[in-house]
Amino acid sequence: MTLLDKLVQLLVAVAVFAAVLGVVLLVAGRGKGRRAEQVAGIAFAAPAILLLIVGLLYPAARTAVQSLLDARSAGFVGLDNYIRIFTQPDLLIVLRNTVLWVVVTPILATATGLVYAVLVDRTRFESFAKALIFLPMAISFVGASIIWKFVYEYRPNQQNIQQTGLVNQFLVWLGFEPVNLILQQPWNNLLLIVVMIWIQAGFAMTVLSAAIKAIPSDVVEAAGLDGVGGVRLFWYITLPSIRPAVVVVVTAISIAVLKVFDIVRTMTGGQFGTSVVANEFYVQSFRLSDLGMGSALAMLLFLLVVPIVVYNVRQMRKANAR
Repeated sequence: MTLLDKLVQLLVAVAVFAAVLGVVLLVAGRGKGRRAEQVAGIAFAAPAILLLIVGLLYPAARTAVQSLLDARSAGFVGLDNYIRIFTQPDLLIVLRNTVLWVVVTPILATATGLVYAVLVDRTRFESFAKALIFLPMAISFVGASIIWKFVYEYRPNQQNIQQTGLVNQFLVWLGFEPVNLILQQPWNNLLLIVVMIWIQAGFAMTVLSAAIKAIPSDVVEAAGLDGVGGVRLFWYITLPSIRPAVVVVVTAISIAVLKVFDIVRTMTGGQFGTSVVANEFYVQSFRLSDLGMGSALAMLLFLLVVPIVVYNVRQMRKANAR
């Protein structure tokens, strides 16, 4: 496809969008009264519903059907693809890694953000300190992965070769031999998780810091008059007060972790026992051309995300009902 063809497609897409928007505004602006309001509501909702069907519901249904077919989508195999996910040794490692990511990352990222938010709350350098930990949020996952790949960089310790990786340089200064950290299974998974924690801690800190500042000052003062302070103030006043925010942060990070692809793909390519479900879905679908297995992994990812989303929605409704 040439540049001219892409430009034509872009112009056609813009023209179609403008035409649809014009039709919506024309329909919504006609008439008066209750019926006109109903027509306007339908006119504005119809494009969104159409896009939801075309861009979400139809692909989800097609993926579900395709997960029951073979690699070429030519024959029906039933649940064979799902059985392979839970029986093949390589895919079991993928599931193990995904569970490790989901368990460790949200807890440590939320804990780091919470501790940081509490420590710098109402200090003179609060804005500067928060900016430092929030900065990684402005970096893409690929950019962060490249940064940490250099941190873990390894060079053989021979002929006085200088280490370029920060971690290995510290090991050399301490008198140890440099280690190719990315090859150390299963610890290399934890090294990749550190990258995600580094990125998400800023998000956790921002949300939880806002929640802490929303705690009524009279509650804190009353606790102080009762002799509650320090760690007891945190456990019995601060943490219960910001529980809804903590739930939102944990669930949001959990969803992001389940979809993690960039970090694994950039740092290891899913090799050395570091692949996760999202990366394996890409490998099976686009590298090995096994559309059945790729679709089954995509459905597994979907089924893992749905309960977290439902729980998050319920918690937000409970918080709003109070």
